[in-house]
Amino acid sequence: SMEGYPFNPCLTETQYKEMESKVSSTLSSLEGELKGSYFPLTGMTKDVQQKLIDDHFLFKEGDRFLQSANACRYWPTGRGIYHNDKKTFLVWCNEEDHLRIISMQMGGDLGQVYRRLVNAVDEIEKRVPFSHHDRLGFLTFCPTNLGTTVRASVHIKLPKLAAKREKLEEVAAKYSLQVRGTRGEHTEAEGGIYDISNKRRMGLTEFQAV
Repeated sequence: SMEGYPFNPCLTETQYKEMESKVSSTLSSLEGELKGSYFPLTGMTKDVQQKLIDDHFLFKEGDRFLQSANACRYWPTGRGIYHNDKKTFLVWCNEEDHLRIISMQMGGDLGQVYRRLVNAVDEIEKRVPFSHHDRLGFLTFCPTNLGTTVRASVHIKLPKLAAKREKLEEVAAKYSLQVRGTRGEHTEAEGGIYDISNKRRMGLTEFQAV
């Protein structure tokens, strides 16, 4: 979350626009492998939007949970996506949180993904201070993300475990892992492919979360 602004349900339309302007100008100054472009949702064609969603790069309009929390006001004002040329680094602006910073790529090199994320967070925080609490860590709209806010996930095909969802959940719980569908939270697995991630964000370091 950006310092000095309330969570999404309390934001005014003017604040949404102001935040997007700050985020866009900040991200446009990034260099190297983080260099890319910002695309506001306002004015984006439905075809382009759907293609980005299908490719797992862009968020959809808030689901019923976000809508019931009044977190989708003035949609799509103030919302957008930034990505580098290779689409291995993305930033979502004002989806659920003010900022969602994402490092991703095909393959299993988590070290490279993590290094890119750390570099990006350091560069962004120099320009846009984040909301932080001494005891709770980084502040987020959803309490489950408090602390490091880091969610490290892999898409992995588990056809045999998928046949017994309760067994999959049992194994995941043993290692403090969370199981989601192929397209994230509140979705089903497609072709036995699951999104597996760390369950804990608080009481550990970012490195331990990964």
